[in-house]
Amino acid sequence: MPLTLQRRDAFPKILQINFNLNMPVAEYQKMADSVAHTFLDVPGLRWKIWLLNPAAQEAGGIYLFDSQASLDAYLNGPLVAQIRVLTSIRNISMKQFEVMPQGAALTRGLFEAAWTFKGSGIANGMG
Repeated sequence: MPLTLQRRDAFPKILQINFNLNMPVAEYQKMADSVAHTFLDVPGLRWKIWLLNPAAQEAGGIYLFDSQASLDAYLNGPLVAQIRVLTSIRNISMKQFEVMPQGAALTRGLFEAAWTFKGSGIANGMG
């Protein structure tokens, strides 16, 4: 029996941001380390995974938000506004995705939460 989400409006959302660096990788790493703490206070953000491909001079992040509303607030907020005007990065790409809860639960995805699924023994996003 397929899983159905009881509260689709509260479904978690993924944001993927990628960009190219206009700065040395070591300098980017220092900058990222110095601002990482600011993400602890983003409403609705459960976690952020920092991405870096030094050989390609690419970086970015994968973010898990509680809801579309919290993701939208982040995209329209001051942190993204600052990212958009940085001269140290270029070719910014921002993509949104829904989490596929059944697959994420079965493959031990970084998906934790208080979502209950009908027709399954999977609860809280864990299998």
